[in-house]
Amino acid sequence: SDLTVEKWLIRLRCQKGIPPSLRGRAWQYLSGGKVKLQQNPGKFDELDMSPGDPKWLDVIERDLHRQFPFHEMFVSRGGHGQQDLFRVLKAYTLYRPEEGYCQAQAPIAAVLLMHMPAEQAFWCLVQICEKYLPGYYSEKLEAIQLDGEILFSLLQKVSPVAHKHLSRQKIDPLLYMTEWFMCAFSRTLPWSSVLRVWDMFFCEGVKIIFRVGLVLLKHALGSPEKVKACQGQYETIERLRSLSPKIMQEAFLVQEVVELPVTERQIEREHLIQLRRWQETRGELQCCSPPRLHGAKAILDAEPGPRPALQPSPSIRLPPDVPLPGSKAKPKPPKQAQKEQRKQMKARGQLEKPPAPNQAMVVAAAGDACPPQHVPPKDSGPQDSAPQDSAPQVSAHHCSQESLTSQESEDTYL
Repeated sequence: SDLTVEKWLIRLRCQKGIPPSLRGRAWQYLSGGKVKLQQNPGKFDELDMSPGDPKWLDVIERDLHRQFPFHEMFVSRGGHGQQDLFRVLKAYTLYRPEEGYCQAQAPIAAVLLMHMPAEQAFWCLVQICEKYLPGYYSEKLEAIQLDGEILFSLLQKVSPVAHKHLSRQKIDPLLYMTEWFMCAFSRTLPWSSVLRVWDMFFCEGVKIIFRVGLVLLKHALGSPEKVKACQGQYETIERLRSLSPKIMQEAFLVQEVVELPVTERQIEREHLIQLRRWQETRGELQCCSPPRLHGAKAILDAEPGPRPALQPSPSIRLPPDVPLPGSKAKPKPPKQAQKEQRKQMKARGQLEKPPAPNQAMVVAAAGDACPPQHVPPKDSGPQDSAPQDSAPQVSAHHCSQESLTSQESEDTYL
């Protein structure tokens, strides 16, 4: 169907990379942040004007200078970038007071602010926290612990060598994947790779985050030679903290992520298994987060926004009396245009009564020395009237066509 083709084309475009000039707007539409903004007009301004909880404001203030300190937006203390980052994070603590503020939200909000104004960045942050990564930023961090177990279980199928090594070393997934997942790799990968990963993440959901993590683990610890170089826990964790630039390179990483066969269904099935184990060993989850939505399609289905009818917007606008190129019948000019045309022709003296035939002959014979009004009228022969009458008609027609062309030209420029 057309919707299936459209969905496939959007996913393909996001995999190839969204153009930088469109990235900010595309993220808003893909995440549903645009719909949230339309549904809550003035809400961000209301939150922005509120004083906020001093407990969270102090923590946010201390974290501002740590977010991309070499980026031009955040390089100066008190600059517009840090001010907008403070506004967005403070607004979220007021919007979700039960969650408050988590340090991992700061780099997420900073990346959003690099691509859109503060209000739009706020609603995209809301969508990430509520739809893409629900429960990640709650106090107990239960959702990220569950996803750590899901990642480790999926690793057994993707790279048995890496899974066996991490199991032997008894390295908890939280030791290496917490910053990866909670910051959506914004503090791990090179900047060009971050943008490509986020393009796919907004389109396809959290499975992209799982795929990136699995690709990094596979290529860092997926061969016997690499495992031999990591004999202990310390060496293994250092290897995962200082990954090879080759496996983080944009083209290589994106290709591996696209080709890795990990689906939403596998993630959800594994989520149910790990949730059951959690309940058997630790009891019920304390944080009741909403269900995770896998990508833009699921979010749009859950929260459909208004869809106004598309209106044609031609890039070339023609006056109403000018025919379209290729049209067979030339439309008649409106009465108002005809009146304007006649006024201009009168002003130029082109609608005056044409001279009589005998005057034209006298003028042609005598030149300018003898004005035609002093010549006595004479009757002309029948054979002379036809060509003499046709000459003024041709001249008048020529003048009329010329003035029409100039009128069209003026209308076109006006």
